[in-house]
Amino acid sequence: MTTETRAFPPRTLSAVKAVYARQAGCPSSVAVAVTDFEPWTEGVEFETADTCTVPGWPDARVAELQEAFGSGVREELEELATLNPGTTVAVAVVLRSIKVHEVDSHPRAFRQAGRQAVRNALLKAYGPPSTPWPRLP
Repeated sequence: MTTETRAFPPRTLSAVKAVYARQAGCPSSVAVAVTDFEPWTEGVEFETADTCTVPGWPDARVAELQEAFGSGVREELEELATLNPGTTVAVAVVLRSIKVHEVDSHPRAFRQAGRQAVRNALLKAYGPPSTPWPRLP
């Protein structure tokens, strides 16, 4: 049996949308983000575009959501490399935009949206997985 090596992403994946919305009582969770995944040197480079702002929200609060999103992206990509030893992660992730709910958006929701963005990028690049992903909490 041979292990096929591949790099993620195989090509530029533009406008990958991630939505994490959970309504299970109060508090709820809402996070919406659009990202680009671009081939890069080995490892993960994360940056936010200048357009990634939220009118009326303090910069520090937006930065906290952006950082949480980046953490989720890194966590999911680490799992990808662990579960698929033939996959080399070599990606620049550019967070293009986020949308928030004034009450229900928080760092944990954006962390989960980051994980969802990676899964959506994988779907766009390779199609559905052979086994289902575990549910996000």
